Amino acid sequence: MHERIEDLQQRREQAYHAGSPHAVERQHAKGKLLARERIDYLLDDGSFHELDLLARHRAHASGLEERPYTDGVVTGWGKVDGRKVFVFSQDFTVFGGALGEVFAEKIHKLMDLALKVGAPVVGLNDGAGARIQEGVVSLASYGGIFHRNVLSSGVVPQISVILGPCAGGAVYSPAMTDFIFMVRESSHMFITGPDVVRTVTGEEVTLEELGGAMSHASKSGVATFVATDEKSCLDDVRYLLSFLPQNNMEEPPRLDSEDDPARLCPELREVLPASPNLPYDMHAVVKAVLDDAEFLEYFPHWARSILCGFGRIDGRTVGIVGNQPMVLAGVLDIESAEKAARFVRTCDAFNIPLVTFVDVPGFLPGVDQEYGGIIRHGAKLLYAYCESTVPRIQVITRKAYGGAYVVMNSKSIGADLAFAWPSAELAVMGPQGAVEIVYRRELQQAADPTARRAELVAEYTERYANPYAAAERGYVDDVIDPAETRQKIVAGLAMLRTKREDLPRRKHGNMPL
Repeated sequence: MHERIEDLQQRREQAYHAGSPHAVERQHAKGKLLARERIDYLLDDGSFHELDLLARHRAHASGLEERPYTDGVVTGWGKVDGRKVFVFSQDFTVFGGALGEVFAEKIHKLMDLALKVGAPVVGLNDGAGARIQEGVVSLASYGGIFHRNVLSSGVVPQISVILGPCAGGAVYSPAMTDFIFMVRESSHMFITGPDVVRTVTGEEVTLEELGGAMSHASKSGVATFVATDEKSCLDDVRYLLSFLPQNNMEEPPRLDSEDDPARLCPELREVLPASPNLPYDMHAVVKAVLDDAEFLEYFPHWARSILCGFGRIDGRTVGIVGNQPMVLAGVLDIESAEKAARFVRTCDAFNIPLVTFVDVPGFLPGVDQEYGGIIRHGAKLLYAYCESTVPRIQVITRKAYGGAYVVMNSKSIGADLAFAWPSAELAVMGPQGAVEIVYRRELQQAADPTARRAELVAEYTERYANPYAAAERGYVDDVIDPAETRQKIVAGLAMLRTKREDLPRRKHGNMPL
């Protein structure tokens, strides 16, 4: 028995150091952690339990002579803040982290276990894509991962962390997960690299411009979060997990907070500028309401005319959606509608209540927007809100015009509670545009069109640019002092905690994708 134990210990030692010393040195020289170092940093100390440590490839006919243990990926489970998490970490020091049959089987097993027990999956990606030597087997193995991504979607949180190259078909697994983290200068995602782009289209583009973290965070809307280095990235993953439930059958964790749920927010009385045409920062409103002003923003660099993110109110996780008047006056456009729709569906899948702050002048006009499908994309947000069954509260701070008002979680599409500040303006359109349409003939015939237009605008503003007509009809449940906003939301969420709502029986709806 002693000999067998010694043999086991030797095999384990070989598996723990599967990558060559030269490959390890190169990884560290790039400022990157090793696969196991990443797991150790992410998880609580001593909590990791490894699976398939001694797995090796069996593709003898592929020209692969070496058969290192782990086959290039470390898999297992551990804990983050005492809560169970499944992790796989691609090892670039073994076959460049390229995926083969056994490599994929390890991930398949991990994902199946996570789905059975109901716990998040975190994938640390740093690999060269499909293992060429294993041919179509490696491609089929990717398919097994994609299939499990879809089965797990909306059941357990799935987080992808890109810590190196992720190219070709490998990008589609992260794309189907709930959140993607990237690191500046060292993370790259693309379907085809710069060389192929240059050959096919003649375009000159660098690796960072094409698939770098900031390109995907600000242009493509692929990277949800961006960090400056690997450790801060993994810290952010831990922080995100603190807001999420283990699975779709559980509630998000509640954390104790010393922030009084009954406190007033008098600063909100001063947040709006004197002129309705001047911008203000919706972050100020959001942070005033949330516990300890803590807000984890979702896609902070993309579609910035709307802000989304996670925070806590009375210690419980909430999802925040709000128009951002600082960017394009807070209009809804193609990108902001997509961003918010994705966020709303994520919150709904994982039992996270939604609080929506509305200051929206409408949808962005323009030929590009119409040809780009603003009708279809705007309908995604409308669909997402209509479909969601979590507690939903709307707070109208200022402008709520036209169809954009309806889309932003109005009572007519299922909001449970709707509040408005006295500054709220609920109307089909703004006073200037309305007067030009409704009183066109009168203005044409007026002796002094400018003076008459000013009178009509003032009348329209007095009549419609307030929340009281909507309150009379019940489209707004209450007009509140801005300082009471947090109190009203706390009370509303407490009341809605036992909300139950069932959708019609069906296979699934047909979202306007």
